[in-house]
Amino acid sequence: MKVLITGATGLVGRAITKALLEQDVPVNYLTTKKGKIVSSPNHKGFFWNPASNDIDLYCFEGVTVIINLAGASIAKKWTSSYKQKVLSSRLDSLDTLKKGLEKSKNSKVKHFISASAIGIYPSSHTDLYEEKEPDVDSSFLGYVVEKWEEGISGFETLPLNVATVRIGIVLSDEGGALPKMVKPIKNYVGAIMGNGEQWQSWIHIDDLVQIFLFIISNKLKGTYNAVAPNPVTNAKMTKELAKVLKRPLVLPNVPQFMMNTMLGEMAYLLFSSQRVCSKRIEKKGFTFQYANIGAALHHLLGAKKSKQTSTVVALDKEYV
Repeated sequence: MKVLITGATGLVGRAITKALLEQDVPVNYLTTKKGKIVSSPNHKGFFWNPASNDIDLYCFEGVTVIINLAGASIAKKWTSSYKQKVLSSRLDSLDTLKKGLEKSKNSKVKHFISASAIGIYPSSHTDLYEEKEPDVDSSFLGYVVEKWEEGISGFETLPLNVATVRIGIVLSDEGGALPKMVKPIKNYVGAIMGNGEQWQSWIHIDDLVQIFLFIISNKLKGTYNAVAPNPVTNAKMTKELAKVLKRPLVLPNVPQFMMNTMLGEMAYLLFSSQRVCSKRIEKKGFTFQYANIGAALHHLLGAKKSKQTSTVVALDKEYV
């Protein structure tokens, strides 16, 4: 097996690449920066430019699995031009990959696995969303993910086994959402957003990596939610972070209008509510290492590694 990864330099891509190389699985990766291409026997870089449909077809040589993680971050201010970049970066990447596969004469690819997002689900304080949910969120993010998944489904015509991974809030101490959540609490200015009742469906980075590897090893196709089995409200998340960091929460809840003024449309990310179900991937046989928020946060932010095993066991019981 050899895997081609797009978005390999991002938070999730780096973690998946590391896990594959540790298992002696060769990895090819695509990058838009020619000067940063580094190659070793098991880890080879290739140039591409999705905006112009340019791709080095040698990237497909010997590859049996493609993992697509390409797409501009949604965690930047949503100006009109940046919103277009968020959408086009995803659609152009898919289009370039598909056309490249169609042109490649050496392709042995059998499995295409693409990231997606739980932002496709409508914001709700009461619903529990499974993959079969037909409704799409009316926000900009819902529109982006809907178009993203339309592009992913196009790979089924090649034909390939196609899997779509709807990713929740990724918790990692190396980047992403968690450091941004930690910083104000560490500095004694942390607070609950709005009424705090909005659901946050999260996943530990280690479990997310293992879901991708599980989909590969079991040759799965279809759509899967990549979220931990126990989503939490914003209030619960904030309080658990404060507990692990040993900081008080002294400020009042932050009104939504204040964040709307500061962040504009992007403030939607702080107040949208998606309670998402992980049962489908679990029924396939996947087991989460970090099913509960307390265990996840303690592993990432809490006690020293040498003390974590007993701590995690205790927390698993507490938060079941």
